[in-house]
Amino acid sequence: MSEKRKRVYEALLDGATEGLFGNALFDFVLERCPKATSKKIVRASLLALTDPDVTDRNVLHTIYALAIAHRMDEVGSANDPDDDENPTEKSPVLRKLKKKRPSASAPVEASQI
Repeated sequence: MSEKRKRVYEALLDGATEGLFGNALFDFVLERCPKATSKKIVRASLLALTDPDVTDRNVLHTIYALAIAHRMDEVGSANDPDDDENPTEKSPVLRKLKKKRPSASAPVEASQI
């Protein structure tokens, strides 16, 4: 593990162990490692989740929540300017699948079994 990632990892564990979570934990890590990026913090979080020495359930949950929240920030799925789809509109593929699916009340033929 690189020295930079190890410092971010240790800051993350220290903050989570102290009871910090969410943005407070993120700010704590940034305070201890000013050059850390969101991507580096997410990677350190994933490393902490796979560490067999970290066994505290609350710490693991806190780190997991931080990793997911900031991973979604990186993806930017909520703020995609090119996404003009209506989320309530059904996908054409789903409509085709629903039409092809046999109804539950229809008897199943022996050749389909």
